[in-house]
Amino acid sequence: MATPTVDRFLDGIARLMRQKDGAQIQDFLRYEPPWPPIYEQMVAELRQTYAAAEQTNLERKCSKALPAHEDGDGGGSFTSFISFVARYFAFIRDVDASQLLQTHNKLKDLLGQASIALSASTGPIILPTVISLSRTLSKLAIGLDKRPDLVDDLTSREATIGAEEAGERVTLAEGSANLIREAFKKCASERSGNSSGLDNSGKPEGRRIGIYLMANVCLKLFFHCRKLRSAEQIFALIYQQSPPLSLYPAAQRTTFLYYLGRYHFANNHFYRAQLALQEAYFQCHRQATRQRRLILIYLITSNIILGRFPKPQIYQRPEAQGLRERFEPICRALAKGDIASFRKLTNIDSPSTAWFLHWRILLQITNRCEVILWRSLARRTFLLSGNRGDASKRAAPTLNLEDVFILATFLEKRSLGIRVERSGDAVRHKANRGEHTNSIFIYPPTPADTPPAQADGDADRPHGYIDPDFVDPPGLDLPTPEVVESMIASLVEQDLLHGFISHGQRRFAITGSKNASPLAVGFPNVWATLKAKMDDEVPGWVKEGQRRGGGTVMHLSGARPIGA
Repeated sequence: MATPTVDRFLDGIARLMRQKDGAQIQDFLRYEPPWPPIYEQMVAELRQTYAAAEQTNLERKCSKALPAHEDGDGGGSFTSFISFVARYFAFIRDVDASQLLQTHNKLKDLLGQASIALSASTGPIILPTVISLSRTLSKLAIGLDKRPDLVDDLTSREATIGAEEAGERVTLAEGSANLIREAFKKCASERSGNSSGLDNSGKPEGRRIGIYLMANVCLKLFFHCRKLRSAEQIFALIYQQSPPLSLYPAAQRTTFLYYLGRYHFANNHFYRAQLALQEAYFQCHRQATRQRRLILIYLITSNIILGRFPKPQIYQRPEAQGLRERFEPICRALAKGDIASFRKLTNIDSPSTAWFLHWRILLQITNRCEVILWRSLARRTFLLSGNRGDASKRAAPTLNLEDVFILATFLEKRSLGIRVERSGDAVRHKANRGEHTNSIFIYPPTPADTPPAQADGDADRPHGYIDPDFVDPPGLDLPTPEVVESMIASLVEQDLLHGFISHGQRRFAITGSKNASPLAVGFPNVWATLKAKMDDEVPGWVKEGQRRGGGTVMHLSGARPIGA
């Protein structure tokens, strides 16, 4: 039976193949319903003349209508591209947009065939189509991942990473990301053209044009799946083989630097994170308020951990609306060394905790800001009770560690909600502590005089035993003099305090303050101190003029993080 619409479509594709117009080919290949009327006509012709049983005949028709080789002697083969066009016809013929899981699987098959064509000489021609397919597949995979009712049956039968004995199950979104990553690798490993990957005008050429577009799609999926190990492979490959990031459009640069900053943030490399996020924020368009807000949340958090607090003006920007209420109390507590307020603000019952957890920054703030908290506490104690020294008698300014211990204990008790009630000469301490996180697993102990028959209890509610892991430790978790001394010693080791500890006298002595303020010398600026130890190299960020060793394996998460 005649198929005039299919024939015109193939004639148009053949013309664009000879012209090597990949952008127009991508416009021709529609795969997201609703279809334009002409595509509806083409689908009807395919279903009537080339049903699933006639797929071989459809492939023959494509082979006859499309050029088999590039023009000229030694032209590359178009075989894999022709197979892709036949697979595309099968996709639009069989797809049912209401069956999301089935559509996802068919899109994966179509992208797999497109990736094969990407590695052939037709790579630059089909690259725009591969990028468009990858974005569509990513959007569908994330949507399905949020609908577990649709994918429960699939995940129960999903393959595992590598060999089956590895035991790590691949989710639907991660499986899609792995497929897109293969296409990304073909872009990054382009060997044609100049060794620099640039054309005569200094712009990326060939498949290298798609390096950051494909990387950003992969990273979006890997971060959605929380697979940072897979994201590390993307950054390492780019760091070894990609042209400089500055040669790519601003939108690609901004998105890539955002994910790179998020990656280093998750691995506790906060200085690297703030460098990448700061550049992403600068390059993000002012009208992209949502994107600038995403960047700003992690940028502010990274800087706080590094001792660099945001100025009030930053909160006046449109993308920062509502951030003052989240971050300013944290900064105020850190600046004062107010342990009690800091503990309450990062407590699970705090009004801001759910927001911090949503953005996955609570643990970083809670743990990594301890360094700044104790440094500020020591500084505040010195202001209250420190010995300023006497230069004429060559007596150094000192801080009594016992004073730090007393103040830290007082603040920790306040954070635990301890109050003192006096009844005559008796003093009772009461702690308003929340219910134990695992209290549902704790049962009341069996009285000592309970008969054995009753002590056994029933299977649903065992009695007489509490797992030690679920029992609060005896007493209160308060700092000891030894803990305070180790904290001060750690701050000295990190150059956040300038001086030495006299263990016999239990004092911290400030050195080098003969002609300067003891406060300025003994308690140097946190941000300036940490910045002086760092360099501006960010693994994963390729800059112009940067030297890279060939074949080097980059372990991006192996370095010692700030404050560790």
